[in-house]
Amino acid sequence: MSDGAVERWKLSKANALRLRGVKRELWEQDRRWDTRQGWVAKLSGGVWRVRPTWLVNIGAKWRSNFGKRSSRRKKCRTRTDLINHHNYTATINVTDATMPSTHNVDKPWDTDDIDKWKIDEFKPDDNKGGPLLQESDFKVLFPRYREQYLREAWPLITRSLSKLGINAVLDVVEGSMTVKTTRKTYDPAAILNARDLIKLLARSVPAPQAIKILQDDVACDIIKIGSLVRNKEKFAKRRQRIVGPNGSTLKALELLTGCFILVQGTTVSAMGGYKGLKELRRVVEDCMKNIHPIYHIKELMIKRELAKDPALANESWDRFLPQFKKKTLSKRRKPFKVTDKSKKVYTPFPPAQEKSKVDLQIESGEYFLSKPQKEQAAAEKREEAQREKKEEKRKEREKDFVPPEEINRKERKSKKRKDRDEDEDGKARKPKKDKKKKRKGEGSEGLLVGE
Repeated sequence: MSDGAVERWKLSKANALRLRGVKRELWEQDRRWDTRQGWVAKLSGGVWRVRPTWLVNIGAKWRSNFGKRSSRRKKCRTRTDLINHHNYTATINVTDATMPSTHNVDKPWDTDDIDKWKIDEFKPDDNKGGPLLQESDFKVLFPRYREQYLREAWPLITRSLSKLGINAVLDVVEGSMTVKTTRKTYDPAAILNARDLIKLLARSVPAPQAIKILQDDVACDIIKIGSLVRNKEKFAKRRQRIVGPNGSTLKALELLTGCFILVQGTTVSAMGGYKGLKELRRVVEDCMKNIHPIYHIKELMIKRELAKDPALANESWDRFLPQFKKKTLSKRRKPFKVTDKSKKVYTPFPPAQEKSKVDLQIESGEYFLSKPQKEQAAAEKREEAQREKKEEKRKEREKDFVPPEEINRKERKSKKRKDRDEDEDGKARKPKKDKKKKRKGEGSEGLLVGE
């Protein structure tokens, strides 16, 4: 309410003055109610706030005025209870109250060159509580084909975790990786990073890349896509869209989101910043819902350019982003039987009525057979169909063992000669024997001339 507004409440003055922690003389100076902050008493040095939860201690107990009078007593907790439960009318000035703010106070240590979003490294000196009281451990199973690689990379993993005071165990018999805290563990969050590390190793992430998860500014997300599509063929096609031709789509997503991406089996493992992981999860889930990643790549490229313009920092980017409409092709129902629509001779008489199933059975004599005879006839018909099918399959199998027809050498040579004699234009070449005869004739003539 505005300043100077006056509101009349049914309020017992004696009960109001019994507020815990507030003296009688404070209420004689100035009293006000703020809908957001509760009861407020104004002092000479500023504004003093009384929380709404303190109203519980107003007065002792009073009876409820709702419905019938009951012996049950309750305390007043809200402004509505104050209005409904008090009997005395008092005039109170209701104005907008302001809390003492420390936002505008001079802070000499807060300068513009300080990065408030920076996460400082947690060092052993920062742990004032000493070693952890209880051991925490996490275990993750890994597939059999990862066993050889993990054995080779395990020394690198143990060296990286030992710096944080984490113990790592590789159990080849059980096929599991375990990380545990020790007495040397100084960072309580290190065990969570170690858990993410063994998860990524189990999902075929290379060890040098997976170790980066131990950094504070790197997070991971393992997106499960196996249950998003039921059909295996559709699942394989849509998963391939994330990778793209020669991995081009995957590389584009890595550049735009700043994350490492690995598509393996029914999961997509990603490492990077929180903002990039959020965008990547949306792209992957939409891809499995049949929305191509190229649409998201275009959107991310436009956002990347818009972020460079400081004038658009506080404006909506919706007018710049592309709006892709869903294209639904018209699915016309095709008839099972295509009728002959050619022109026929007109006849005034309607076509003959088609025979029913009973009429056909009467003509064939099946109608007059008993039930066992009908079953026997149906069984014979089935066996005949099976015999024909079996014979067809046998002939198909025997085709591979049929020897090819042999051609005589003379026929082969004649075929080759015919192919050579025919030019590309279809004209016949002259036989080579004539050329040889000509050469011999030319040679003999030369010899005669030379003599």
